[in-house]
Formats: sequence, C-alpha cells, structure tokens
Amino acid sequence: MDNRIYFSTTFLNTVLSKFNNLTCGQYKCIIVGMKHLSGFFVLFALLCGIIAQPANAYIDHNTAVLRVLNKAAGKTQTVRASVGEEFKFDKLNIFVRACKQSDPFDAENHFAFVEIFNSTSDQIYGGWMNKNEPGQNPMESPDWDIWLIGCEN
Repeated sequence: MDNRIYFSTTFLNTVLSKFNNLTCGQYKCIIVGMKHLSGFFVLFALLCGIIAQPANAYIDHNTAVLRVLNKAAGKTQTVRASVGEEFKFDKLNIFVRACKQSDPFDAENHFAFVEIFNSTSDQIYGGWMNKNEPGQNPMESPDWDIWLIGCEN
C-alpha cells in the first residue's frame, strides 16, 4: 500500500491562493506549493535569526582564580582575588577590576581585567587576561608569570 498523503486539489488551491493566487493540477500543485512554502519558511527563519540575534552576553563573577609562578623559586600557587579589592601576594599587589564568563551557549571562556603592581607601586601589568588564550595578552615580567584559571562566584 502507498503511504503517501495526498491533499485534495481544492484544499491546496485554497492554501496556495494566499500565495500569488496559484491554481494547480493534480501533482504539479504539490511541487509548486512546496516551493512557495519552503521559500516562506526560509524567509521567516532568516528574519527570526536577524531580529532575535542576541548580543554577546557575559556573566559577571565575583572572584578571579589566578595561577602565580615565582620564576626565582620555581613554584606556582593558585590564588583567588575578589573583584574590586586589592589582593597582596608576596611582593605583588593584584587588583582585579572585572571577571567575566562568556555566554554559556558559546565556547566557554573567561576574561579578567587585572592590574598588577610591584612593591614599589610600579604597574607591571594592566589589561585583559583570557583563560583560553593566555599568550594573547601576557604579563611580561622577569620575576613573575600570572595567568587566569577562571572566574567564579
């Protein structure tokens, strides 16, 4: 038995009359109707995609998790610095101004705006750190390496 569903020509003529007042024969009607309906749905999907396109959303977090490498001692330590508060670590003063996570529907990434000062209050770093690409904007210091591990609440 044939499992195809056939609509009556009268029904399809009624539906397709909304699309340029088309008339159709027995099989040609189905093909013409599908072309118009698929075009309509493609246009609808494009308009929805353009109109409903979300802006890049970021999730703000309260704490930046940083890994600090003391090059002279050859030791690393993971530290947590609260956003908006100065954090003292050994001879460094670390100030995290923002810590954000990318939109959960995108590839996960974390960003932190960090300012780092040495003991004489000279700024040795200021800028955005990127978890997924730590070499994109690295801290260049002969004594320290610091990179972002992530952001958390």
